Amino acid sequence: MAKLPSVLSIDDLPLAELCAARIDGELIALDEAWAPVDEPDLPALRAAAIALRATRALVIERYSAAWVHGALPAPPPIAQFCVPRSSRVAVITAPRVVVREVALAEIDIVDFAHARCTSLVRTGFDLLREPGHADARPERVVTELCAERAGLFDELRARLALAARMPHRAIALERLGRVETSLRERRETIAAQPSLTR
Repeated sequence: MAKLPSVLSIDDLPLAELCAARIDGELIALDEAWAPVDEPDLPALRAAAIALRATRALVIERYSAAWVHGALPAPPPIAQFCVPRSSRVAVITAPRVVVREVALAEIDIVDFAHARCTSLVRTGFDLLREPGHADARPERVVTELCAERAGLFDELRARLALAARMPHRAIALERLGRVETSLRERRETIAAQPSLTR
């Protein structure tokens, strides 16, 4: 039997076959796609699954990018994409998809085989600047992004320091301070736990 592609949709197999393969334990649901159960759950696989919702010209961003990078347990119901202002992309209308134009440099983009996604630093930078003082979700997600990635917090702090004139800078700095506190509390909790090795 030929190996299945990494990510499947109804363009590859009829919905009934995909559902039957999932019931049989051959496939798992991955966003609005399906993947073989033995496929490693890596960022490239998650990016390919979300990318099925839009054209290759778009870049996965914000909470969708956070899921791709492993900071969320499930993809957001509304997929978030962006497009560089310099690109010529027609208006996109698709269900459960949001697209915005942003200033985006090539360094801000991770190019996977079947999709493009904002980098870890750009994803954290965008989430910290999400509007809404009372919304604690961005800082929780940025804390998850930083928790396992040494140096990411420092990169975010440096990027915000360089962006002196940008919308929502005050919110971003407040959130970054709370992220720093959360990361310190995590380290202290881990250090206080008794060691399992003697």
